Amino acid sequence: MAACSSSSSSEEEITLKVKWSGKEYTVRVCADDTVGELKRRICESTNVLPIRQKLLYPKLASKLNDDSLLLSQLPLNLNNSSLKFTMIGTTEEDLIVDPVDSPEILDDFELPQQEAVDIKDMQVNQLKLTRRINHFKVEIQNPCRQGKKLLVLDIDYTLFDHRSTAENPLQLMRPYLHEFLTAVYSEYDIMIWSATSMKWITLKMSQLGVLDNPNYKITALLDHMAMITVQTPSRGVFDCKPLGLIWAQFPEFYSASNTIMFDDLRRNFVMNPQNGLTIKPFRKAHANRDSDQELVKLTQYLLAIAELDDLSHLDHNKWESFAEDTGKRRRHK
Repeated sequence: MAACSSSSSSEEEITLKVKWSGKEYTVRVCADDTVGELKRRICESTNVLPIRQKLLYPKLASKLNDDSLLLSQLPLNLNNSSLKFTMIGTTEEDLIVDPVDSPEILDDFELPQQEAVDIKDMQVNQLKLTRRINHFKVEIQNPCRQGKKLLVLDIDYTLFDHRSTAENPLQLMRPYLHEFLTAVYSEYDIMIWSATSMKWITLKMSQLGVLDNPNYKITALLDHMAMITVQTPSRGVFDCKPLGLIWAQFPEFYSASNTIMFDDLRRNFVMNPQNGLTIKPFRKAHANRDSDQELVKLTQYLLAIAELDDLSHLDHNKWESFAEDTGKRRRHK
């Protein structure tokens, strides 16, 4: 049995068997992974999204519904090489229903400062990041550009109101999206990272005209498979988007000093809090379409900080005042 690390038995790699649709799949996880992480690994082999999966194991059905449970908390003999689960689930291609979207999360939180520092520095989370780097390959759609900074964008409630209804997806697009992407593309490579599946990221971005726009290019798309699960004393278990995955795969282009991520949920950048900017959520598109100016103001901010050699010392919580001060200085020149 391979090992993720020799420092703890909970970090040893465990080989499980998963039976689905008449076939048997080998899945490798660690005891410090969650049920949700197990489902993510199963998705890598079967293309059945975690939200579509129902895992079966004698006397454990209810516990396997809790994605936040650590595998080490389950009454399983994890050293048993013949450990076998059954999975029931359907791939998106075989469904005749609306696509699964990311869950509604309104209870975002801010971790205590020391706890936030601990998360990114904890060995167990660094090991999870290393495993994700080894398992997930970022597919480049357009070449990385030397000398450009990196902007990583969420979709739901950042670029798009995914809960409102409309006859045309363009009605739910955040105002000034194309103008924003066109302007910042001069200084930034752009990646899209959403907690949904790659199929629906591609579909949404295509419907909004983002993937074939002549004025800018999207460098890469990342989905929920690139995320990792972390655990905190105050907030339990949740998924996040570790920018270290991108930096590890493209070290000659991107690093902590030239990357910024926009997300409406600050929990998504707990592994790299210095690089995250919490954007105001874009909800109720029909009512707010004429008043939302967030991307206009953020354009000014991104272009202002693009002049800096190192972004890692900025406090992005104060981005609005920074943008206003920069605008005033330019007007008085």
